[in-house]
Amino acid sequence: MIEAPGSVPSAAEAALAADASPMGEAARWAVGLLRGSGVPSQEALTARFVPTFPGRNAQGFSQTLAKWRTQGPFTLEAYEPVAHKGWIVLSGPGGERHTLSLTIDSTGLIRILTLRPETVIPEVRGWDDLENALRAPGVDHSVLAARLTPRGTVVLHESGADRPMPTGSAYKLYTMRALVHAIRKGELSWDDEVTVRPELRSLPTGDMQELPDGTRVSVRETAYKMIAMSDNTAADLLADRLGRDAVERSLADSGHHDPSLMRPFLTSHEVFELGWATPELRTAWVERDEAGRRELLREIARPLSVSVSDLGDTVHHLGLDWRMTGYDVLRVLKGLLQDSERDTTGTVEHIMTAYPGALIDGARWPRVYFKAGSCPGVMMFCWLLQDRAGIPHVLVLRQTADRQELIGDGLFLRGLGARVIASGLLDGETADGARAGAAADAEAVR
Repeated sequence: MIEAPGSVPSAAEAALAADASPMGEAARWAVGLLRGSGVPSQEALTARFVPTFPGRNAQGFSQTLAKWRTQGPFTLEAYEPVAHKGWIVLSGPGGERHTLSLTIDSTGLIRILTLRPETVIPEVRGWDDLENALRAPGVDHSVLAARLTPRGTVVLHESGADRPMPTGSAYKLYTMRALVHAIRKGELSWDDEVTVRPELRSLPTGDMQELPDGTRVSVRETAYKMIAMSDNTAADLLADRLGRDAVERSLADSGHHDPSLMRPFLTSHEVFELGWATPELRTAWVERDEAGRRELLREIARPLSVSVSDLGDTVHHLGLDWRMTGYDVLRVLKGLLQDSERDTTGTVEHIMTAYPGALIDGARWPRVYFKAGSCPGVMMFCWLLQDRAGIPHVLVLRQTADRQELIGDGLFLRGLGARVIASGLLDGETADGARAGAAADAEAVR
């Protein structure tokens, strides 16, 4: 960053300058672009962006960059790096605020770079604040907040938590449990490998879809990418190695209230192909019973015929998603916590804690599991957070709508989750130090 002589960098500027991680390097480069005047060369863009980045062409990117710069000069207001994702709040000359969002891949290349008006997250001091923030025309939502005590589950707050709703990539939690079970039984090891094949290649999120055919990747690395980066191809490779039956058994093992809602258990590849390839495939899926649907999946066991640009209309109402209640999410997270405690290698813990989803106070919550899920018209975030006393807490937030624009890109729901976690509502201490647990402690233990 370039500062005026004698000036003192703001806290945000200092935090960005001090971040030596790949995210910090990418974020400094991106902010420098916005504050600069020249146009980056094709070589510079090639060195910074993944090959599939839509605007990596110098001519196309220069037009986008010129449009972004008209909103400056920019002042850095906040910098929030969380593993492979980062959010930078910038203010323009008139006080208008923007969020520069970045996602990098496992090599540090930029996969997503957007500049949009800042998503304003309201304060959350009580559960009514959260519910009021989530109420929006055309959007269905659900909340579950609970404390997992030795006596049982203490529900702190719920709204619609027992209602099955589509949850997007939260299905990967069941794949993870099936994998851990197979490893515990000696059927697989973390050092075994999966092989990238055309018929298993999916769409982003993630970067494993860009690996050449025949690439072999360890089960350990593949599982890490499935959870930490929500890599769809990683999940599909593991599901193929385990077998659909094994993943379906993990539904019952994990306490899903009605496993038939997710049978046959779909891969991301299958959802993309069924949902957006042809109307005939969607019709066939809706009209067939479980046996017919399994046959349909065998018929589409081929390379994808759709791309990211084909994803538009919502399809979750056709059953093309993974339906869970808030309590189903809680139970599978609890199961993974138990899996971690049985895993003497520490691999499960490493994977589940790799990406916390938001900046979270590690002194208050030394252990954090996180998973997000999205699909057109679907957004969900869930956390399992263990406090210093070793008591786990679970927060599940879900949204669905008939149109994606009613939900947005997830920054709002993610921000609300971060507000709840920081507020003290989960652990009984509000942000100002007042007790918030009296009513919660009176809730029924389930």
